[in-house]
Amino acid sequence: MTTTEMLRNRLVGTWQRLARAAEEAGREPGSVRLLLASKTQPVDRVRAALEIAAELDIPVLLGENRVQELVAKAPALADLDPEWHVIGPLQSNKINHALRWAHAVESVSSLELAERLGSRALARERTVDVLIQVNVSGEASKSGVAPGEAIDLATRVAAVEGLELRGFMTIGAHTDDDDVVRAGFARLREIRDEVLASGAPGTDRAIELSMGMSGDLELAVAQGATIVRLGTAVFGERPKA
Repeated sequence: MTTTEMLRNRLVGTWQRLARAAEEAGREPGSVRLLLASKTQPVDRVRAALEIAAELDIPVLLGENRVQELVAKAPALADLDPEWHVIGPLQSNKINHALRWAHAVESVSSLELAERLGSRALARERTVDVLIQVNVSGEASKSGVAPGEAIDLATRVAAVEGLELRGFMTIGAHTDDDDVVRAGFARLREIRDEVLASGAPGTDRAIELSMGMSGDLELAVAQGATIVRLGTAVFGERPKA
């Protein structure tokens, strides 16, 4: 099987899986967007996936964990005009590089980063969409603000000029216990709903819930995910470093 055939089959299968998950949750299939996490994938494979998705009328976003990979791949894919999201930790010294290409940053977990991001966005005379990353599992290996601090951070970030608060992101708990994973996703939804209900300035568009990957997307969709982030489920195994 060629790489193109593999990508086509995986994209179709993933889209069908996402549609089934939405239907089982009583939601419209189009209410959940697919973000392709292209970490370590060669640019030719990413291009092929984007072209196949366009051919099949499957709307996709592109996500990069590392700004250096974003900067390396984005110019080669600019003709396809993908919507890039930064989905990994963003260091202050990489903000300008990220803003050249990223439409959204899903990994904001401090007011300091938000303020620097907003300042740089204003200097570029643009607004950048941001999601607050929340560590719902409390695992030390994961980034993100603690759930108990997320609402306060969100309302503060929403007031930062140059930013548009669009919602929240999390990585599900690393466990085989579905109840634990489900509870974490439900907690993120509750945080989102509380922020929306607060009426705080700049929070009215904070509707997104970016949560769910290949192993737990059904649980995430059932709890209201609006974006799921999938990498190997579409691209196959990551190339060895």
